[in-house]
Amino acid sequence: MSLYECVVIARQDLATPQVETLTEELANIITTNGGQVSKREYWGLRNIAYRVKKNRKGHYVLFNVDAPAPAVKEFERQMSINEDVLRYLSVRVEELEEGPSAVMQSKNQRDDRPRRDGDDRPRRDSGYGRDGGGYGRTPRATEGGEA
Repeated sequence: MSLYECVVIARQDLATPQVETLTEELANIITTNGGQVSKREYWGLRNIAYRVKKNRKGHYVLFNVDAPAPAVKEFERQMSINEDVLRYLSVRVEELEEGPSAVMQSKNQRDDRPRRDGDDRPRRDSGYGRDGGGYGRTPRATEGGEA
């Protein structure tokens, strides 16, 4: 059997439980055709680079699959029929990644960063706005300054 990574983008107007049901259905297609799904990752609702079927966002799901080629072919056929699936991509790989994918690792690293409270930035006394200046220059006499 061959190893595949499959990423599925589902419509943005689906609720998270509906997306989980969809992933269960897709995983069942693989298992009934003699394969197995070793990992399923829900990446969440993410922006799409361009509009796809009038959608700007989509629910992303990653599957790591160990299945024969006919099972993956049926998997892709069912996804092309399903109205809830916007796009899918199945790639044959030499070996499957263990642990979280790169997308999940970057999401976790982003959560670990300290938050800005607003106190860590120096306060700008003169800048943009009515108090004159901007870009650190002094206002001219014609601009309402005191020069």
